[in-house]
Amino acid sequence: MAEEIGESTPAVSFDYELYEGDPDHLRTVAATPPLISPWIDPASLKLKHRIGRGPFGDVWLATHHQSGADFDEYHEVAVKMLHTVEKDHMQKFLNKFEELFPKLRRHSGVCWLHGISILSGKICIAMKFYEGSVGDCMAQLKGGKLPLPNVLRHGIDLAKGIEGLHSIGLLVLNLKPSNFLLNEHNQVILGDFGIPYLLLGIPLPNLDLALRIGTPNYMAPEQWEPEVRGPITFETDTWGFGCSIVEMLTGVQPWFGMSIAEIYDSVVVKQEKPQLPKGLPPAVENVINGCFEYDLRNRPLMADIIHAFESSQNAISNDGEWIGLGSRSFLEKSDSSGYTSWFLSKDHFQVGDTVRSRKIVNSCKAKSMDVPEGTIVGLEKDTDRGGFVLVRIHRMHNPQRVNVSTLERVTSGFVVGDWVRMIEENNHHSSVGILHSIQRNGTVAVGFLGLETLRKGHISELQMAEAYYVGQFVRVKENILTPRFDWPQKRGGAWATGKISRILPNGCLVVRFPGRLPGDVSSSYFADPSQVERVSFDSCPGIVEKYQHAEDFHWVVRPLAITIGLLTALTLGFFVGGNVRARLKKGKRNQQQGDGNTQDGQSGGNSAWLPPPVANILFREGPPTATAR
Repeated sequence: MAEEIGESTPAVSFDYELYEGDPDHLRTVAATPPLISPWIDPASLKLKHRIGRGPFGDVWLATHHQSGADFDEYHEVAVKMLHTVEKDHMQKFLNKFEELFPKLRRHSGVCWLHGISILSGKICIAMKFYEGSVGDCMAQLKGGKLPLPNVLRHGIDLAKGIEGLHSIGLLVLNLKPSNFLLNEHNQVILGDFGIPYLLLGIPLPNLDLALRIGTPNYMAPEQWEPEVRGPITFETDTWGFGCSIVEMLTGVQPWFGMSIAEIYDSVVVKQEKPQLPKGLPPAVENVINGCFEYDLRNRPLMADIIHAFESSQNAISNDGEWIGLGSRSFLEKSDSSGYTSWFLSKDHFQVGDTVRSRKIVNSCKAKSMDVPEGTIVGLEKDTDRGGFVLVRIHRMHNPQRVNVSTLERVTSGFVVGDWVRMIEENNHHSSVGILHSIQRNGTVAVGFLGLETLRKGHISELQMAEAYYVGQFVRVKENILTPRFDWPQKRGGAWATGKISRILPNGCLVVRFPGRLPGDVSSSYFADPSQVERVSFDSCPGIVEKYQHAEDFHWVVRPLAITIGLLTALTLGFFVGGNVRARLKKGKRNQQQGDGNTQDGQSGGNSAWLPPPVANILFREGPPTATAR
């Protein structure tokens, strides 16, 4: 399941006829244009002075000297000099760049690349020098914010440029206004073509991980810890795009003035989102809000953003205000299944697809299957943006008209969102993950804990795995001596039981321990789904185990049980004590009555001196009566 960045497009060959003196006998020759080499002779690059500094290296103004038999040219270029990369890993980066170089040259939405070289042991990428950027324009305006028409126009250019990079398998991961360059036609192009993505998996000395993956103010939650909170996908760029648009609209950088640790706490831990200004067209407001969905699968793609921005351009007045009429009606953020409209629009149905009713995400609640399984026999228009399809269901005579948002495609028995397991174990990542996409030819992309990006391969390498849901109780398996993540233990050394509070897109479980007392060191832990097992009352064999599982539900169960036990003991004590006291009083009262009867009969006979119980025993029917003399 080797992940591919993108298949290189071979150079286009052409035929021509070669004249060799005889016009009647021309020779046909096939020719292929020579491949453009990305390598630049280090001696032809002359650095002038540094013009910028970023998380991945420095930017220098330089001169690139090109000469040939009949020409001699000097080009003013910008050179991105990356931080030092170990020699063992440098070739990996160079190979990736060489493969992508011809594709990037053909991409009009990305800065024009001259090539790559090595200067002073550092990788240097030479690109065309551009006079200004969107960030420069914002700095010159009062308040630092752009008019809404300019934001929409720039946003469309940017989204198309990003979409072009995605089409060749590249992610930018460093979207921000200072990297949005302006060409001679005042069009926005990307000044970063995906250097952070090419650096994934390559260790860089003395550089913070967060800075290596992107700029903190624009980073998506999964960028902070991609192997744990990932994977990094196309939707990761959607978050950075949304942050950039918010900055253009407000003139304020997201999380401005906050430290890296504070940004991490806001974005990753608290799941906060940048605030949008009021008065935006509904389609723009909706799509930008979608950019900040915590679950990356629920974010829109660049095609969705382009559609929203282009449809809103005609609703902008000359002074930059929105002039839309009517109610602010637009697609709902999410439906009852837990998926947003952006997620639902990513799979395009075709006639002949096998479909069934969509499951509720991360929930074990049963859902009525309106379509247990059927085949699409008809499509309505715009089924990718909502609509209906005709589904033929087994044992039903007429096809059913069903909304596409309620259906999911079944391919080889799998659907997007299924829990899957690698048939062959892999020591580099978890063997259990979540299926992100499945093509009709069996090609799949799966998110695995331990991988920074999606792993691609074929469905034949996977099998169904046990599904986990939010609210389930789990614990580390007994045969796991050293789990991937720290996990609390009970006093006897057994693994504690926790409750799943969130499931990340790569299958990583976020587990809380409601049975632990308040004030413990950590409130939540990560868990590898391949290393845990579910725990329920049914799986607990005895009364003691069931009570111990009850304690896992909340920390207050044990003190409550102790309190109830004490109250029960006190109540029982009062009840028993009351009964004892009542019997003692009754016995005393009977004794007093017996003493009175004896005193009255003392003059009547010799047996009157005996206590009544003794007399009853000796004489059975009472003492004999004294006869008169």
